[in-house]
Amino acid sequence: MTRLSFEEGTVRLTDPPADLDLAWVERDPRTKTARAPGHRYADLRDALDAAGVEYEDGVLDAPALDLTTSYELRDYQQAALDAWRENGDRGVLELPTGSGKTVVAIAAIAALDTPTLVVVPTIDLLDQWRRELEAEFDCDLGQFGGGVQEFGPLTVSTYDSAYLRADEVGDRFGLVVFDEVHHLGGEGYRDIARLLAAPARMGLTATFERPDGAHEVVADLVGPLVYDVSVDDLAGEHLAAYDIKRVTVSLTDEEREEYEAAQGTFTDYLASSNLQLRSGSDYQKLVMRSGNDPRAREALLAKQRARDVMMHADAKVDELEAILDRHREDRVIVFTASTDLVYRLSERFLIPAITHETGASERRTILRRFRDGTYSRVVAANVLDEGVDVPDANVGVVLSGSGSEREFTQRLGRVLRPKGTTADEDTPPEDVAATGGATARADVTPTQDDLPATRAGRAVLYEVVTEETAEERVAARRR
Repeated sequence: MTRLSFEEGTVRLTDPPADLDLAWVERDPRTKTARAPGHRYADLRDALDAAGVEYEDGVLDAPALDLTTSYELRDYQQAALDAWRENGDRGVLELPTGSGKTVVAIAAIAALDTPTLVVVPTIDLLDQWRRELEAEFDCDLGQFGGGVQEFGPLTVSTYDSAYLRADEVGDRFGLVVFDEVHHLGGEGYRDIARLLAAPARMGLTATFERPDGAHEVVADLVGPLVYDVSVDDLAGEHLAAYDIKRVTVSLTDEEREEYEAAQGTFTDYLASSNLQLRSGSDYQKLVMRSGNDPRAREALLAKQRARDVMMHADAKVDELEAILDRHREDRVIVFTASTDLVYRLSERFLIPAITHETGASERRTILRRFRDGTYSRVVAANVLDEGVDVPDANVGVVLSGSGSEREFTQRLGRVLRPKGTTADEDTPPEDVAATGGATARADVTPTQDDLPATRAGRAVLYEVVTEETAEERVAARRR
């Protein structure tokens, strides 16, 4: 009889059927065995069952845990869970930030009642997930990451730790949940999914598609996108209604002269070297050239100077001052792409700053004080875009950022949670969906006097863009 076993990320078939013809099964005629990647375990079982082959399955060590949950899913959350289950307990769910992705995953864990590994990108999310699992389930918890390496029937791990431990624990989990699953598209992280035997796989994200196309790899390792719902679908009922407001500012004469000179140096080099920057890989070619081509290096430095001028424009700081004055009674998060600008704004407006240089303890203190109202505004450089439990805010200001749609969606999601309400008892406080409000309305171009304050129940996200610079194209790409 055919027997399945598991070792270091590989499913081994002893005495495999002769007519088993699968591209991902590698046969060894000398030992009368065959091998398949760990992530093909469920597919392998399906193929053997379809062929009527009797086999002994010795792969998983995943006993039932007697898990139950008290959560009552909203209609869209139930639809997401149903779509995932109908796809054989595999696939990716794309739901906006703040819509309750954690709740759907907890419902799936309870429904399958099997040992589960939850993989997250940051220590903040690791702590958040651990708190939620401890609150919901009476079960031993394990943790890989944050200085702890302990296995449990329910285990939370960072992507980095899961990468190091996947071949050791690959046969212990019946379900794996990848939070912020788009990270799995990275070359190294893909091995986490390849080495695990877990037949049930759930990916959670607010933005599934990656510009590099790596979401196709994720679909092969976790399952396809089986359910998606947009911000606009939920705004006004489950998320706060919102406005997106673009404000354009101008460079000073001095800034314009500096910008044009630096940008000219960059574009002149591209023209003389017949280079066209159509993608990130094209830009990497220029970076590689700069290692031994002084003109290429000069062009890159000039491009950086031009970028700094347009992102740090004095008019942006003046506009932020007007916005902060307009929203004195609101909770405001200011987003930038520059650590230097964060510290400049922090000093100018006496706003707590969060960057990659901010220690974990200090960051938690700032966010706790933001949550309890001690602070009404914070300024951050990228680190609050995802993977951090950010308290409710109702005004966001994007002073600078990349052309990434994912980054923009994450920043918008930071201001779509309840306004003037408390979290529902059946919803995790850091992943709660908002209630009430009117229909969403985006892409409103206001006059400077349009917005004395946010209207009740609505959120607002400002984009401050320097006109007649490359930032206009960047802002268009992310929208």
